[in-house]
Amino acid sequence: MLQRPRPARGRALLYAVLLVAALTCMVMLRECSIFRSYRIPYLPSSGDTLDVAIEYSPMSLYRYDDTLGGFNYDVIREIARQKGLPLKFHPLTNISQGLDGLDSHKYDILVADVARTTDMQDRVIFTEPSFLDKQVLVQMRDSVTRKGRVQTQIELGGDTVWVPKGSPAVSRLHNLSREIGREIPVKESDEYGSEQLFMLTSLGQIPMAVVNEATALRLAKDYPQVDVSLGISFTQFQSWLIARDRQQLADSINAALIDFKETDAYARLAKRYRLHR
Repeated sequence: MLQRPRPARGRALLYAVLLVAALTCMVMLRECSIFRSYRIPYLPSSGDTLDVAIEYSPMSLYRYDDTLGGFNYDVIREIARQKGLPLKFHPLTNISQGLDGLDSHKYDILVADVARTTDMQDRVIFTEPSFLDKQVLVQMRDSVTRKGRVQTQIELGGDTVWVPKGSPAVSRLHNLSREIGREIPVKESDEYGSEQLFMLTSLGQIPMAVVNEATALRLAKDYPQVDVSLGISFTQFQSWLIARDRQQLADSINAALIDFKETDAYARLAKRYRLHR
């Protein structure tokens, strides 16, 4: 059970307020009228708007002032503008909700911080990668664990690591556990996404989490007490997800992504978000 930070701690209270504000923004985003449809027919959807489930995270979707941003959000919006694709966004706080929505055809595409891994290929189609990333460990520089700050992957044995439910990091941590010969207890959160787990770690409410490096680096700029230097995986393709029985849609999305990645607009976005291509 996650405990709230004690009010007596000034910085902890400040971070708690920021966390509440972030969670409030997520709720608001679900109904936010700022999401618009871009109406031009390109990808087949029986003439209907394409429903895009998108994870609330620094790399997929976030809000600053009165503007929405995020690399994946900007990419799919630009493709929609260029190709004439009507879109409707459905912000989510965790990946598992999006996967269930793909299965039921509630959503056409899931846009999230998801690495292209073999353990999910029986359930979804991975699109052409939108960028490259890797998974890193999020922990306090002055760690609250019994062993102090983890400096190598081997030292993770016996420590509990939090990840969003449905994250490919689960299989990576299980594989790592076998590699080092020690159990790494994994807690899958069905309530919090990558950004929220990062913030809970910064508050000391959970010991550590695994999130994508691009997300971790963007957040770490505002949380100097957090360390994100330890890599957990190799560099991986980051793709969008489509249901297994939607191959025609996947082919169309892939064609659009491949074309867009050759444009100056994509290069500008990659530079803005400091991404590997």
